[in-house]
Amino acid sequence: MLALVTGAAGFIGSTLVDQLLTQGWDVRGVDRFTAYYEEAAKRANISAASASPRFQLIEADLLHADAGPLLTGVDVVFHLAAQPGVRLSWSDGFSLYNDLNVNVTQRLLEACRDHPTVSRVVYSSSSSIYGLAPAFPTPESSPAQPHSPYGVTKYAAELLCRAYHDNFGVPATSLRYFTVYGPRQRPDMAIHRMIESARTGQVFPLFGDGTSIRDFTFVDDVVRATIAAATAPKAIGAVMNVAGGGSIDVARLLELVGSTVGSPVQYQRQDHQAGDVPETGGDITKALAILNWTPAVSLEEGIIRQVGWHATRSPCH
Repeated sequence: MLALVTGAAGFIGSTLVDQLLTQGWDVRGVDRFTAYYEEAAKRANISAASASPRFQLIEADLLHADAGPLLTGVDVVFHLAAQPGVRLSWSDGFSLYNDLNVNVTQRLLEACRDHPTVSRVVYSSSSSIYGLAPAFPTPESSPAQPHSPYGVTKYAAELLCRAYHDNFGVPATSLRYFTVYGPRQRPDMAIHRMIESARTGQVFPLFGDGTSIRDFTFVDDVVRATIAAATAPKAIGAVMNVAGGGSIDVARLLELVGSTVGSPVQYQRQDHQAGDVPETGGDITKALAILNWTPAVSLEEGIIRQVGWHATRSPCH
């Protein structure tokens, strides 16, 4: 089986690449190495994969590159490439989010339409599409009401997957990831910054009063669900939550990170940020039924693993 992984050098993408290679897949990875964070960190993410003869890295910008040749011989497309983050998606930043999250997805789906040998397109969506959800844990039937431009672009890409499936038979499925963490986590993400704060004494900016609740999902669990979606017969055309069941408020998370590192997280309160929501939590009944998937790594164990990664990182990270 040959997989195309977009965003292959990213946090989740590189972890997916490694697991696919372990399972015997051949992998063609694509990444444009955006300046969102250090390129050296992303290249370190795929250093082990690059040593495998079954991995090919192509540096390309999917907004402009011809996606057709990238799909030659490909069985499954894992589309993880995206511009992440809520806070930068406002104002002038929206144009970039629209290009990289919506237009790139449309161009890739159009190319898949012309390659009927592609048996599955797995799109990495986000819990951000729910916005101010009315119920927790939130089922997929809950109305999509994104609370940020980032969430709008992720939902728009989901709708494109549905449109290409319904009209042209593109075998797409969308997975709504809930706050992913673990080794290789992006440096802008909260747990990464909390751990670095506890390790170095630098101040962590706490937006709001610490009562916000997030459902954290360990990266290995996310990757298991993503690979399962590539072959599960009933996944085609479906939208599913991938959530870790590790809902915790930020104040308690600060304590957990501090106790795991062995020193407290120094923080300074900041104003609530536009686009942030008070709570996230995903109902995974559908993923269990279709993918036979449930999360295996507890938040406590996952934090231990991520702290261990931070302790062994090279200076480039």
